[in-house]
Amino acid sequence: MTQAVSDAAALGDRSENADYIYGKRRLREIDRRVEYLAKRLDVLTVVTEVPKDRGRVAFGAWVTLEDDDGAEAVYRLVGPDEFDPKQGWISIDSPVAKAVLGRREGDEVTVARPKGAATFTITAVRYGA
Repeated sequence: MTQAVSDAAALGDRSENADYIYGKRRLREIDRRVEYLAKRLDVLTVVTEVPKDRGRVAFGAWVTLEDDDGAEAVYRLVGPDEFDPKQGWISIDSPVAKAVLGRREGDEVTVARPKGAATFTITAVRYGA
């Protein structure tokens, strides 16, 4: 990115050079993101240990939920910086995660949603990949 900005600057008048202007803007965005991530590293904790009670839902658990219609969904509870719905990773701060934390297989949980509360049954709790 810095090379692209440098090349754009070499083309001449920087005040009307869109490549230079947008390149500098992108570099500022990258710098802000790196600064934010550097600050986050100071306060984050890497969790590598599996809880002693593997039957209880905790951070890092894979939880399988079944709704009233029998449809299943599998979620992994991760940190707020890691969530990725495509992989089934949900933030520990999400309503679903808050509802299942500390619960066990077979427990029923109620999740408050914008379109109304939903009840799920925890059918499986596992740890690991």
